[in-house]
Amino acid sequence: MTLPYPEISPTLFSLGPLAFRWYGLMYIAGLIGGYFVIRDPAKAELGLTREDLINFFTYLMIGVILGGRLGYILIYDLAYYLAHPLHLFAYWEGGMSYHGGALGAVIATTFYATRRKVSRLWMLDYIALCSPIGIGLGRLGNFINGELFGRVTTSTPWAMVFPNGGPLPRHPSQLYEALGEGLLLFLLLVLAQNQRLKPLKTGQLFGLYFIFYGIIRFCLEYFREPDAQLGLLGMGLSMGQWLCVGMGSFGIVFLAVHARWTTKSAKS
Repeated sequence: MTLPYPEISPTLFSLGPLAFRWYGLMYIAGLIGGYFVIRDPAKAELGLTREDLINFFTYLMIGVILGGRLGYILIYDLAYYLAHPLHLFAYWEGGMSYHGGALGAVIATTFYATRRKVSRLWMLDYIALCSPIGIGLGRLGNFINGELFGRVTTSTPWAMVFPNGGPLPRHPSQLYEALGEGLLLFLLLVLAQNQRLKPLKTGQLFGLYFIFYGIIRFCLEYFREPDAQLGLLGMGLSMGQWLCVGMGSFGIVFLAVHARWTTKSAKS
């Protein structure tokens, strides 16, 4: 038994030659959602105005798009783009890397905070809190596009046959990721931020984000079809899993360095 795949047109509507796609709309909705999460605390704690945040989210959007595109090219399919350089900027063909987009977001946030002379760690904490909104919505966009589908399964009653995934039923892994990397990750970060046993110091939420995301994505990758051009790599892990190992490791090291730095600052 399987569920029918709801074939939703990837294009929401068109105006002449311009096509507005669900996937792009999800990016915009994620940025808007992030704006409303950060708006009030940024005004209260950093004195950032509405115009300041609009400027910041412009930087952030550029960082995410450039980082996501370059990350995909360099990590997932460099040989193809070296052979077809005219396709480097053909983002409408697909090809965005979360890990590249995350790095782009960190660089853009750090650049803006430094230029605006506000706390970099505070800004990174709140971008970490906002990120699951965009990630979750982005995974829904992947589902509508019928891309990044799951591995073949014959025992899952909610499996689906994807138009580009062959005749066999597969895990709707995009929906798993929307719930895991989106909703679950957001709830974990909110709980961590608001727990009162040991209140977090500025910057710790950023480190926890990398650990939580790395664990959740690593587990969900077992349901997702590996990239065709890469397959499974060392120890039977996908590229996404190895990148998550790196993310989680970075989060642990970051928190350790952060704890050491704050301890030294408190003693001095």
